[in-house]
Amino acid sequence: MASVLTNPLRVGLRQERVIPPQCLVIFGASGDLTHRKLVPALFELYRQRRLPSEFAVVGCARRPWSDEEFRSRMAAAMASVISEHPTAWQRFASSLFYEPADLSDPATIVQLGQRLESIDRQCATRGNRTFYLSVSPAFYGSGCRALAAAGLLADADRSRVVIEKPFGRDYGSAQELNRVVQTCAKENQIFRIDHYLGKETVQNILVLRFANTIFEPIWNRNYISNVQITAAETVGVEERAGYYETSGALRDMVQNHLTQLLALTAMEAPGRFDPESMRNEKAKLLQAARLANEEEPWKCCVRGQYSSGGSRISPTAGYRQEPGVNPNSTTETYVAMKLFINNWRWQGVPFYLRTGKRLPKRVSEVVLTFREAPVHLFDAAGGSPTVNQLILRIQPDEGAEFRFEVKAPGSGMRSRPVDMAFSYDDSFGEPSDEGYVRLLADAMLSDPTLYTRSDEVEAAWRLYTPLLELIEDSPWQLPVQPYETGTWGPAAADSLLADDGLVWRRP
Repeated sequence: MASVLTNPLRVGLRQERVIPPQCLVIFGASGDLTHRKLVPALFELYRQRRLPSEFAVVGCARRPWSDEEFRSRMAAAMASVISEHPTAWQRFASSLFYEPADLSDPATIVQLGQRLESIDRQCATRGNRTFYLSVSPAFYGSGCRALAAAGLLADADRSRVVIEKPFGRDYGSAQELNRVVQTCAKENQIFRIDHYLGKETVQNILVLRFANTIFEPIWNRNYISNVQITAAETVGVEERAGYYETSGALRDMVQNHLTQLLALTAMEAPGRFDPESMRNEKAKLLQAARLANEEEPWKCCVRGQYSSGGSRISPTAGYRQEPGVNPNSTTETYVAMKLFINNWRWQGVPFYLRTGKRLPKRVSEVVLTFREAPVHLFDAAGGSPTVNQLILRIQPDEGAEFRFEVKAPGSGMRSRPVDMAFSYDDSFGEPSDEGYVRLLADAMLSDPTLYTRSDEVEAAWRLYTPLLELIEDSPWQLPVQPYETGTWGPAAADSLLADDGLVWRRP
């Protein structure tokens, strides 16, 4: 009897967990994140039939909009997507509501609670509520207090709160913010979001490591010589000058996105794949990480700031010429640094992190460089054999590649490097979901696996405390060095690796 063969990849692609009846409340609904990321992600979940029929989205902001005005503004922001799925949008939009609310005005939060009860009855959401704080970080603590005071976080099984980054400005403020929110809700109700963790390619780091026996035995100091983690952007500060002037690249990118990539790349295998086991291992890794030179931190970090560049036809302004930026600003738009991890797996292996704006290419990747072969038996076509590298491409060309030496064609025994590549688009035939799609679904499912726990956040801030204190107290020891738009950062960043006989990978 003939058997029917099924592509196992296709079987598993959409075997998603079922989200219970739900009301998602977005504070800051008039802001950029809501119309650019959150509502599009919810609409994608709807189109994939992963939202329950008993579902509602309630936008909240100070503006006195009506339900219809909120719907029309979201439709205008998503016009290109809606044009391809007009019928689906009409059905989805009927679940969008709006309630004017101000997290600093308790009376409006009480009124919001009354509106939510009405929507619960109308949409049968059964009191399951996820509150998303897409607001200024200054309102995270007071916002949680206001929700708790109105009784909206009292049910630990049916209410949760999602808090955007940055969670604190330094170690002390992160500790204080944790204390505040944990007096308002239980830890299992608090979801500290980092959208990088929602990317398929970031999650793939775990699968690549722990589902393949060929990698884990060599994923250590015995075989790996160094690790580079890069998050490069071609854009400048754009319209975020007000926020960026108070944060800089260290707070905006390194403390969260790059640190999470570091944790997933270097953590030990969890005993099982569940939220607490995963987050335990990440926390332990971050607690073992340290700057390469804690006594003289300026020797293991470089700060940069992009200057003008481009061409005469298409000039590009420098950071200090951007609207809203202080003309004498010392805010960094580029950071490169060297870290070590004090544990048995990684002792002595340098980890290099870098991120910057106005760089030549938009790319995020993790590069593991393996140690050289102990003896070079063959001549290499390029002079000396290329070291083996495993390159994990986070974005935009999601996938991975492995670089190794093979025999070059011809009569001699010469070697040359080749790449063996994997692409998500080529292998699965469909693009990966945007990170917020996965993360919003997980929050509504009360699954914190891809969210950061309080001790993780504090460990990450503690790691960079020497640098933050140096910038605050002795900025002349770690000055911002200019780099031209369209280059890979200041020359000092190259020297950081050159001192170890290494160079940055140029993607």
